[in-house]
Amino acid sequence: MSEPLSPETIAIVKATAPVLQEHGVAITTRMYERLFVDPEIKALFDEAAFRSGEQPKRLAGAILAFAKNADRVEAIQGAVDKICARHVETHIKPEHYPAVANALLPAIRDVLGDAATDEILDAWGKAYWYLADIMINREKILYGEAH
Repeated sequence: MSEPLSPETIAIVKATAPVLQEHGVAITTRMYERLFVDPEIKALFDEAAFRSGEQPKRLAGAILAFAKNADRVEAIQGAVDKICARHVETHIKPEHYPAVANALLPAIRDVLGDAATDEILDAWGKAYWYLADIMINREKILYGEAH
């Protein structure tokens, strides 16, 4: 299990919730643009859901929910479980998570510019890997159940 987030990291992530409310879809849209330069990763996604804007909207909502609940992840456990089940259905593996981090964090800076300080990006990097670890561990169980 991943190390808990520090109170400082939680405070920074929670403080970004209003910005995510306003710019979340722009950030996730940009993230997918960055992510989809890799054709193998792009093939894992429902392109129609991306083109319609549904996938970026869903991810933005999930990120916002996490930001609001960074101090009590159990409050979003049901949503996390649904995402993990979907990841298993679409063959998302632990090795895909670094590519998402490498697309998401720069996308935050692309959209927010100088407002995305190094401190904010560092906090979100820690938060991303905290949640990714939870999801990877859950997905390992689901893959085990699936086989």
